[in-house]
Amino acid sequence: MSAFAEFAKEQQEVDGLLFKGYTIAGILEDLDGARIKFVRAEPAKSAVELMLLTADARKYVTTLIFAGHGVSEK
Repeated sequence: MSAFAEFAKEQQEVDGLLFKGYTIAGILEDLDGARIKFVRAEPAKSAVELMLLTADARKYVTTLIFAGHGVSEK
């Protein structure tokens, strides 16, 4: 799979969770990639963790956070 195809797949996964009402609650980065924690309050409280391996997908999530999209309010 090409690097762009891998990024596009991860971007679609992030966008899909945001579309379903999840918000970004936390990021844990290590040498393997980034674990992004998503939470949803309604209709039932739930959490999902997504592992991002590509640098472009990790930059995409960071851009969303700085833009204020999909970030949970604490």
